[in-house]
Amino acid sequence: MTNKKAKGKRSKTRRKFKGGGRKTVSQLVRGFEEEDVVQVCIDSSFHSALPAARFQGLAGKVVGKRGTAYEIIVNDGNTSKMLIVHAAHLKKLGGDAS
Repeated sequence: MTNKKAKGKRSKTRRKFKGGGRKTVSQLVRGFEEEDVVQVCIDSSFHSALPAARFQGLAGKVVGKRGTAYEIIVNDGNTSKMLIVHAAHLKKLGGDAS
């Protein structure tokens, strides 16, 4: 019974979530405007509004705010998906994310 495979939310994420260092207060409370282009950079030390690991590194547009988190539209293959992500997991990009 000890060889059961882990199937939790953070399984297979040890290499994806490594690095990044410590976040400053200004990085945690920074704001984004609608239509800003952002990249999902998951910070494993901040668990609030954590997106799924499959969206690590994807770029999208901010379409709104929900509480302290932001609504992001990301293209996943041929479909666009809305993510609810905290600012600690976002990095602002320049240009267009089509």
